[in-house]
Amino acid sequence: MLKTLHMLLLLCLVGAANALYKQWIPDTNYENKTNWDKGAVPCGNDKVQFSAQRKVSVFVETTHAVQEMRLPVDGEFILNSGAGFYVVVGQEPGCGAGVTTQFKDSESLQWFNPALWQAAATLDDMQRKNFLFSVHEESVPCQYDDVVFKALSSFRVNTGSSPASIPVKSVSVLGKTFDSRSEFTQYLSSRTGRLQFHGSSTVTVGNSGCGDPSGCDCGNSVNHQQICASVTCTSLSCKKPLLPLGHCCDVCGAIVTIHYAPSFNLQIYRQRIQHLFLVLPQYKSIQLGMSKVFKSQRLMGIIPFGSSAEIQVVILDEEEGTLSKALAQDIVKDARSHGSNLGIVGAEFQSSTGSSSDQSGSSAGMVVGVVFGVLIMITLIIVVVVLIHKGVVHMPKMPLLPSLSSLRNNGDIGDLGGSLDHGFDNPMFDKPNMLPDVPSLYGTNNSISLTQTGVHFVNPVYDENETDFSA
Repeated sequence: MLKTLHMLLLLCLVGAANALYKQWIPDTNYENKTNWDKGAVPCGNDKVQFSAQRKVSVFVETTHAVQEMRLPVDGEFILNSGAGFYVVVGQEPGCGAGVTTQFKDSESLQWFNPALWQAAATLDDMQRKNFLFSVHEESVPCQYDDVVFKALSSFRVNTGSSPASIPVKSVSVLGKTFDSRSEFTQYLSSRTGRLQFHGSSTVTVGNSGCGDPSGCDCGNSVNHQQICASVTCTSLSCKKPLLPLGHCCDVCGAIVTIHYAPSFNLQIYRQRIQHLFLVLPQYKSIQLGMSKVFKSQRLMGIIPFGSSAEIQVVILDEEEGTLSKALAQDIVKDARSHGSNLGIVGAEFQSSTGSSSDQSGSSAGMVVGVVFGVLIMITLIIVVVVLIHKGVVHMPKMPLLPSLSSLRNNGDIGDLGGSLDHGFDNPMFDKPNMLPDVPSLYGTNNSISLTQTGVHFVNPVYDENETDFSA
């Protein structure tokens, strides 16, 4: 029995770890004053106008008096129990002189606008408005999320995107949850569904939940450009702004990276951070987002060679990042102290103040990169040698160099293959008739003799044939 209870508890925790609820913020409710161009809900002395060519589905919660109403060509009112309209005869007290007010256009509200969604870990948290901060990609519904449109509410959302479908786990509309693809497709084809959802892409439900307790990748990286198109980045004053994975803008704050083991549970760790740190008075203004990301790995910081799964904790504050740095230090310290019990094998942080948990991390990373580079080079050399030995790869033939003996035998050939240059002509030695007439200087028995091959110096002590120093 105890084992059964433990298994049920584990399944509940796993389910909670992989299910975030994303709620659509805008609505097309009649009672919402922000939906009217005058900033107030019309009363009995006012004239109400809806754009004739606009499609709209308006939820009406209660009864309203109007002086006049102009309706669109294609639209509808969804009336709550007891709701309706009536025309006032004369003037309604307390309504003023009466104005003409128009319902605002909702055609431009985009599904992939991260500012139009709120995230919560549970439905209870959503009711209590305990919303979670997320990076821009994860603010939009992920493939494993449950999408919620408020129960007593209607809306109009543009789902246009480059992918043909937008997969989610489930969609709740008007208090009804759709998790069957066929059932939700039928709802989308209804009149109300066509007025609420429009655009080139279709929202599909029934996507299986994430079965990994450590969390799953959101899957919105393919829509990063479209998501960021609706985001306006502000100027920052911090020393070293950071760019979290999945975010559109640089931020002032801190990023904690958690390296985890198979026993890590994302939801349990999120609750630990909430109850251990975020409840403290000094961290009340902190925004913290936590999710699994896949970080690209680069050899020596340049060559990509895959990606690794990490837990990214993004911490933002209203200052230049000093408060975020303090919280990041506390989280890293806690992870290193209790990591073995939490399924954490390592943690480090970076801060927009310019500091980090390990200032030598970049140097260590470079050393590791160099070691990997050397190992790869050695492996390539071994592979090439083996292939040459087996005859798979043939080395190109090198030209033969001339031997020393051939150079000696070919004495009249210069280094460049031409004739040996003997220098310039000397009329004193090359032409005998040009030599001065000095007796006993050029005789047959003289010490110096002139021939066609050069000048010979004859030493009478040695044999003449052994002292030929031809130039």
